[in-house]
Amino acid sequence: MEKEIGKLKKEKGAVILAHNYQLPEIQDMADFIGDSLELARKSAEIKCKLLVFCGVKFMAETAKILSPEKKVLLPEIDAGCPLADMAQPEKVMEFKEKHPDAWIVSYVNTSAEVKAVTDVCCTSANADRVVQNVPVKKVIFLPDKNLCGYVRKRVPEKEILCWDGYCYVHDRFTEYEVRKAREIHPDAEILVHPECRQEVQELADGIYSTSGILRRARETESRKLIIGTEEGMIYRLKKENPEKEFYSLGAPKICYNMKKITLKSLKTALAEEKYEITLPEEIMTKARLSLERMIEYI
Repeated sequence: MEKEIGKLKKEKGAVILAHNYQLPEIQDMADFIGDSLELARKSAEIKCKLLVFCGVKFMAETAKILSPEKKVLLPEIDAGCPLADMAQPEKVMEFKEKHPDAWIVSYVNTSAEVKAVTDVCCTSANADRVVQNVPVKKVIFLPDKNLCGYVRKRVPEKEILCWDGYCYVHDRFTEYEVRKAREIHPDAEILVHPECRQEVQELADGIYSTSGILRRARETESRKLIIGTEEGMIYRLKKENPEKEFYSLGAPKICYNMKKITLKSLKTALAEEKYEITLPEEIMTKARLSLERMIEYI
């Protein structure tokens, strides 16, 4: 299967991007692995005609928005994101009408339609910097309330209104799991994602995006790390730091949508060039502005 994928990729001049939460065998087949921000940038920089995005739908949409001239494929078209589905453009605009002086800052984990009514996008790696740099005092932050709480603490000079959404994977980490991990591994460093609940963030040693977790794992002198994010990160962490020990915080938390893409569906995507991401030109044009501003403000 891997040989066939490699052959098809070469024949079609395709590039495969994979998120850090993908299955190990998908990560191994990728040309580039990263978090939302890294992959968004990479999709715009890469010179190719065919881009295969191994992630969830909003990520493939983001790649298409930033590179409209490329053919972007998502191997499993129903690989969605429940967090992204918690914000709809109509509801966002209704909220905006109540706060006309506010800017809408949307996490990249949103649909193309929401990005089109957004002033500026952000990722978990740059959310605080983006909010700090927007030229207004009031911000509507959506859709993740836990990431919003993280930003509020770091940018107290701004009024930040939080949308009531959450990632079902990160929201499942508990205060009990952090305390139990301390008890079992007192010598370990605990790193969690900012989509985790506030009480989990407060008990951790560090709060990082997935790229930040990778960087911290390389730099820290700790030989044992406990990771509070989707379990797919553990594979890459172990691969890049074989001399260190990595454990999931509590029972491993799984994003089932991220695990939908398999070697079989990746091969089929390349062979049949499906499923192609297409978006209305008007939506792409408006959404592109919010993504370009994100890069400008960091």
